Amino acid sequence: MNTNLMQSVKILKGIGDETAELLADMNIVTIKDLLEHFPYRYEDYRLRDLADVKHEERITVEGKVHSEPSLARFGKNKSRMTVRLLVGRYLVQAIIFNQPYLRSKIKISETVTVTGKWDQHRMAITVSEMHFGENRAGKMFEPVYTLRGSLTMKNMRKYIAQAFELYGNELEETLPQGLIAKYRLPNRGEALKIMHFPDTPEDVKKARRRFVYEEFLAFQLKMQALRKLEREQSPGIVQQYDLAKLKAFIEALPFPLTGAQKRVVNEILSDLKSPYRMNRLLQGDVGSGKTVVAAIGLYATVTGGRQGALMVPTEILAEQHAASLKELFDPYGVRCELLTSSIKGKARKEILADLAAGEIDILIGTHALIQEEVAFHRLGFVITDEQHRFGVEQRRVLREKGENPDVLFMTATPIPRTLAITVFGEMDVSIIDEMPAGRKTIETYWARQDMLDRVLAFMEKELRKGRQAYVICPLIEESDKLDVQNAIDVHASLVHFFQDRFKAGLMHGRLHSSEKEEVMRSFAANEIQVLVSTTVVEVGVNVPNATVMVIYDAERFGLAQLHQLRGRVGRGSDQSYCILLAEPKSEVGKERMKIMTETNDGFVVSEKDLELRGPGDFFGKKQSGIPEFKVADMVHDYRALETAREDAAKLVQSRAFWESPEYANLREGLIEAGLLKGEKLD
Repeated sequence: MNTNLMQSVKILKGIGDETAELLADMNIVTIKDLLEHFPYRYEDYRLRDLADVKHEERITVEGKVHSEPSLARFGKNKSRMTVRLLVGRYLVQAIIFNQPYLRSKIKISETVTVTGKWDQHRMAITVSEMHFGENRAGKMFEPVYTLRGSLTMKNMRKYIAQAFELYGNELEETLPQGLIAKYRLPNRGEALKIMHFPDTPEDVKKARRRFVYEEFLAFQLKMQALRKLEREQSPGIVQQYDLAKLKAFIEALPFPLTGAQKRVVNEILSDLKSPYRMNRLLQGDVGSGKTVVAAIGLYATVTGGRQGALMVPTEILAEQHAASLKELFDPYGVRCELLTSSIKGKARKEILADLAAGEIDILIGTHALIQEEVAFHRLGFVITDEQHRFGVEQRRVLREKGENPDVLFMTATPIPRTLAITVFGEMDVSIIDEMPAGRKTIETYWARQDMLDRVLAFMEKELRKGRQAYVICPLIEESDKLDVQNAIDVHASLVHFFQDRFKAGLMHGRLHSSEKEEVMRSFAANEIQVLVSTTVVEVGVNVPNATVMVIYDAERFGLAQLHQLRGRVGRGSDQSYCILLAEPKSEVGKERMKIMTETNDGFVVSEKDLELRGPGDFFGKKQSGIPEFKVADMVHDYRALETAREDAAKLVQSRAFWESPEYANLREGLIEAGLLKGEKLD
């Protein structure tokens, strides 16, 4: 790394302690940091023809003053001035806020140049900059930077220009020539210069392409190197499962596997056989048949003389899995047991003793599985369901219960491919993207609040057939801040509506876990016909008899969440329905409702969700793992992300990458990330 570039920004003229502190708040400490502080947009001052301009675009136009300006004052020191300009063949209004002193300067027939936001419907421009005469002085295309405190745009541009003048020619190339030539990318110094001092938007596009690829490649190299090192440093168990027994087990299943299930089973089996430890993420939509794939993997491990573990987020889910797996495995003499915090005393002691002695083949449970007292005899395979519900630490503890057992993470929250390869880049990703035959698609309808009577009548019709219904609300109780339905009030109104005909239960996050379990059990046993709940049911119990899902104020939920909630119904052989009660005010809200009624495919929903929300909000701010890129955008630049991933995977597997001087700068990134100690690897 060039030492001049690592000097403090304080060596630049005009940057004292106070400015240096503001810059440090923005992670700009060295000259290199300053040169890599990219603009987040550009001001385009080139004159535009109004015939080519879109509504709400930011534009610069030149025109002749057509009438005297009119000034209206309101509030304290606030004013609005309107002046009509003849721009080409159009007569437009220029609206200028809080600059009354300009009134005396504006003369009829004089030429002025204005920049601002264009309102096509009103033929008006809200002015942010105005100067008299033709052609604005200075550049026609200028960078706009994020700023902090008293920093001004003028000064930021000045500091960057100064840094470039002094040290711009010392910027080192980070990409190997082979890749630069392959993708026709500009070199690093040239691209940085264009980003800060461009002449046209086309220039920026070319330079941006280079930095998008560079950022993605650096990140994917870390992921691929981590994956390689993890594999090489964590020898797995070569599991010698009994193929004949496994084939017989699969053939005896009550239904044939889908093509996607077969593909995923083969991926899992080849991981079990390999000398490396499995580190795989299995994604599949609600109802795509992940559980049976997990069962086949667990059975393979047992035929090879080892134990399996399945960890799920809630007790009731653990009980359901235990019941269905026992039924599946009993004919084969495979012993499955359930371990949750509710199992105490003698029963618990017996399970722990039998587990340690190797008499239990498969243990199913909640995070009770990772308590210290739980000891396996020969743990070979660990499956974590709804893995995003468990922290990295919890997953690690379970993995350490055996000697490098194979690990499979399962999730029914479809994660868009771009996010999966970014956040879970060190894992192998398997996807079940096909639904079992004979499953009826859930019919989804969007209803306005004034149609509630019809919705309730429809619900009653289904209940009379012996079916059950979920009703979801965004809040637990009334809020003075939000005008939305809450579970407590909705429950009270439904109790009143159904009288003695049907029983309505209530569930929300403030109930104690044992109370929640009790409500869910009553619902599963059809003692409650209508379950009013907040989103706590999102990942939960399997009630095949429930055929109606009504979601109040559906516009308040994200797409992924709506899709998860919809997946609570449609689990039996009867036709199921999801009704979204919503009055969305925003275009995004309307778009969400439209997407939900048009597709049942979780992967399509998740891709659309990512487009609408952006990657930062997809997992929620708390979830780390999504890198902050300066230029690249995972959603819009996903093709570059895929390309960078393929290139990184090839590089990491090649000897040249670890040894050749051509890749020294890329290896530097791995050393900084602590993945390499500076020596070459074989």
